[in-house]
Order: sequence, then C-alpha cells, then structure tokens
Amino acid sequence: MKTLFHHSSIQAIACCVPENLIKLEDQVDTLYKGDTKKMQRIQKTIGLNARYVANQMTTTLDLCFQASQKVLESTKLDSSLIDAIVFVTQTPNFLQPNNAHLLHGKLNLTQECACFDLNQGCSGFVYALFLASSLIESGAQHVLICAGDTLSKVVDPKDSNTAPIFGDAGSATLVSKEKGSSFFSLHSDGKGWENIVLPNSAFGIHCGFQKTPHDSRHLYMDGAEVFNFSIDKEPKAIHEILQFAQKEISEIDYIFFHQANAYIISNITRRLGLTLDKSPTQSIAKYGNTSSASIPLAICDYFWNTKLEADLQLILSGFGVGLSWATCLTTLKNHAMILEPFLLNQGAHK
Repeated sequence: MKTLFHHSSIQAIACCVPENLIKLEDQVDTLYKGDTKKMQRIQKTIGLNARYVANQMTTTLDLCFQASQKVLESTKLDSSLIDAIVFVTQTPNFLQPNNAHLLHGKLNLTQECACFDLNQGCSGFVYALFLASSLIESGAQHVLICAGDTLSKVVDPKDSNTAPIFGDAGSATLVSKEKGSSFFSLHSDGKGWENIVLPNSAFGIHCGFQKTPHDSRHLYMDGAEVFNFSIDKEPKAIHEILQFAQKEISEIDYIFFHQANAYIISNITRRLGLTLDKSPTQSIAKYGNTSSASIPLAICDYFWNTKLEADLQLILSGFGVGLSWATCLTTLKNHAMILEPFLLNQGAHK
C-alpha cells in the first residue's frame, strides 16, 4: 500500500546500546576455528567489526527506556503531552503484557496515552513511522516511537552465520504534528516467512517449519534467500517511492537502508547507480545489524555531531523478516535533534 501524510515530522532521535563491546577479531577462534584470513574476508566483505551485546539482565525495554528519557530531556517535552507509544520489537520482556505498556509505566505517562507493540524487525522502524503519522493525522500531537531488539539473546553464539552479525540496541524517536509531507510504501510476502524465523519461540511448535531441527530455539536465517530478496525488492522500492512522490533521486540527500550488512547495501546502491556517500553504512562496522533499531542508529551515528543547516530529503527503507519491506520519503527538518548514540547506564534501569 502507498500513503501520503501531511502533518507529521521527526523532532528527535536517541539511541542506546549496552556496555559489552565484542570485536570480531576477538572471536576468531570461537567462530572461525582460528582462521584469521576468513575472519578478515568477512570484515572486508560484510563490513562487520564490532557489536554491542546485552548481558543477561538487560532487555530491549531497558535500552529504549533510557533512549526515551534522553529524547524527553533534550526536547524538554512534558511527558504528559505524549499521546501514544509505538514500541517495535521482536524481543519483548514478556509475551504479555506488551513493552509499550511497560514503558508507559516506567515513564509515568498519563492514562490518556495509547500503547501499541509492533512485532516487526528490519522494516519495523518505517512501519512505526507510518503508524505514528496515521495517529497524528487522526488527532494526536506527539507520538513516541521506540524501536529496538536484543537478538544476541536468541542467536547461537557459536554460529558464524548469525552470531557476528546481530548487535543489540534501542532507540526512541519523537514524531510530532508539524506541516510536512511524508510518503510511505509498505509491502509484505508472507510466503517467505521461513527465511528468517525464530522457531519454538511461542506456540507454533508444529507449524510445519522444516529448515532447522524441531528443538531449535535459535534464530535461523537463510542468508542466500535473504540476499536475493533484498537486492530484488529494494531497488524497486526506491524507484516506487520516488515515482509516488514525483521526485528524482538527485533530489534526495540521503538514503538510510536497514543496516543488514555492507555487502547487501553496496549491491542495492550499485543497482540504483548511487555512491555510498549518499547511503551511509558506517554504523554496521560499529554496531552490526541491530534489527528494528538499525535505521535510527544509522541516522544518529551519521548526524549526531553535525549541525543541520537546512532541511534534508531522506529516504528510509527497511527489509527483512516477514518477509516485509517498507519505504518512506520524508523531510528531516533542520531543527530536529539527532543525538549521539550512548551506552546504557546500568544503574538507571533498576
């Protein structure tokens, strides 16, 4: 589906990562049986160098809570003015209640605030922007989006196909009523669900999944299928959103893709005829693939120490689990507060 909104704008973004930094070079024995050359090829090709991993006690809620506090402190917005929380995660504290309600209580928001969880991953931030914009068009003034995951808790730590890829992070984005156009295009292909799946994670144990052992509780990803899906759908999605907005790609300042890995993004940008300076990927080497937090984290990592002299035209595009892909063309106003990514304060989330 394609939709245009006229009255929503990003006001601030903050991102929080856990304290535990793991460098790929320190895991050459665990993941690559001491094969340093193989590890270096992975670093060069996929762009992985390090990632932050949550400890046993730290959850996605903790990371997003502190990111939310940073946004509220920086914007000086009275928390009683928040009309809704949209919490995007696939690693919630509980199956019930949802993370949005838990965050609502921790932030001490009013009982007039609506709470939603989105069980989305790689495309989830764009889906959340869509929902926040919908709420604002319906009468809300301020919507807080939290997008984050702690996928390190569900990957096999000895699996070299997944363990070095996924890092943990949480983000908070304030979207408020303000004149400005945002174009959205959302897509789904549920027939591809088996290509990224966490088996035995809820109640669908006998759902016919054949790609991993029935007792597996680790994240499974068919890397080849995901790669083919990404380089097929994403260039089309960018052309589609440009056509919908009646803009040329030369009018876009930056495209922030879901930071899956550098190899995927370089292939997408090459098919679009773009250079990587228009599609930043620096955050991958620092944080890995942080699932739903990857787009806001990439934005913060790129812009936090830059004063925005003018409004910027951005395309944000996420793709992955579902299978799903979602794209947004929006304006990042020059007054938006893009904050430096920061480490979790372990004592503040108790």
